[in-house]
Amino acid sequence: MKEAQLKKEELKVSVLRLAIASLSNKEIEKRTRLSKSSPLEKLEELSKLTEEEVIETINSEAKKRKESIISFRQGQREELAEKEEKELIILEGYLPKPISEEELKSIVKETISKTMANSLTDLGKVMSQLMPEIKKRGRADGNLVNKIVKELLTSKK
Repeated sequence: MKEAQLKKEELKVSVLRLAIASLSNKEIEKRTRLSKSSPLEKLEELSKLTEEEVIETINSEAKKRKESIISFRQGQREELAEKEEKELIILEGYLPKPISEEELKSIVKETISKTMANSLTDLGKVMSQLMPEIKKRGRADGNLVNKIVKELLTSKK
C-alpha cells in the first residue's frame, strides 16, 4: 500500500484500503465468534485469519465488483462500470491464479469417479467433494464448476 501511496495511485490505494477494512471486519467477526467458546488468553492468536480466509475475503470483494459491473452496465453507467473493472483488476492481482478449464475438467472427472456419481441427482454429492479440492488447488468460478459438473453428469447417461 505504501508503494501505491508513494506513486500517487489513488484508485489502488482506495481499493487496498477497502480490502484491508474488509479483512479487519472478518477478523473482528472471527474474534467475536471465538470469544464465546475459546479462552481469552489465546483469543488474539486464534482470531488471526488463515491464508484461505484472506483469499476468501478478497474473492468476495472481487465478486462484489463483478456484480456491480453488471448492474452498472444494465443501468447504462459505463463510467462506473469501467471504474469497477479497474478495481477488479487490482483485486485479482492479490488472488491466486484461477484453475484452467482443462485442469478443472480433470478434477471434476476424478471427483465424479470417486463419488461414483451417475446422474444429475448426484450433483450435490459431487459438488460437496469437489469444492474443497478446488480450494486446495487454487480458485475457480463456482458457476463454471457447476456448469462443468452438470455437463459431465448429463453426458454419462
